[in-house]
Amino acid sequence: MIERQIRQLLEAGITDITIVVGYKAEMFRYLEQKYGVSIVLNEDYSRYNNTSSVIRVLDRLDNTYLCSSDNYFPRNVFLGNPADSYYSALYVEGTTGEYCIHTNDKGYITKVTIGGSDSWYMVGHVYLTKAFSERFVQILKKEYNHPETRQEYWEDVYIRHIAELPMRINKYASGDIFEFDTLDELRKFDDSYVSDTRSAIIKDICSEHGWAENDLKEFRKVKFEGNALQFRFIVGNTHYLYDNLSDKKLRII
Repeated sequence: MIERQIRQLLEAGITDITIVVGYKAEMFRYLEQKYGVSIVLNEDYSRYNNTSSVIRVLDRLDNTYLCSSDNYFPRNVFLGNPADSYYSALYVEGTTGEYCIHTNDKGYITKVTIGGSDSWYMVGHVYLTKAFSERFVQILKKEYNHPETRQEYWEDVYIRHIAELPMRINKYASGDIFEFDTLDELRKFDDSYVSDTRSAIIKDICSEHGWAENDLKEFRKVKFEGNALQFRFIVGNTHYLYDNLSDKKLRII
């Protein structure tokens, strides 16, 4: 997915690309040679939120896209020349726990609430103008001195200063942006992952217990901190917990 986004950016004529890495950072180093991107290491990835990634590239913010590595765009969303800062959005019917966007009649974002119903919500890439970037850099530098800010998304900082940081909503149709937070979501999009997860851990679990990979469903992260990895899943009607640091890595819960 990250290679696809890089190729789409390059196709749009954007060659100044920076990848902020943390977990398994060494696995992304090949991108420097393959695509000519820059790599920036966030040593705080396991203890702070994504403000700790953005703070490391403040000197690179200009007329800039901020992209999430778990997004997939069937068509190239980076084509064109945006005239204003925007946050991409999809519409959801019913209730949601996402960051819901409220706008004025000119399409500028006036408020963002965590949770809502029948609403446009934040998802996907963001475009920042030079003027927006300059003001946001000033704000984040000051706010990052507070420990609580380091546990936040950069969007939380933006929301607190929304009146100082004009940004439009950029509405996309369903199917224009996909976000994969879990293996189950990825399987719905690409069913080849149902029988082949491409995960060495899951393959080891299946080999030890005589399961097929498609027997394992409803994955949920429990803990991911440093070298600690815990996740839950279901086989049949039985719930299991995997803990890579435990003597007995897999147990029924």
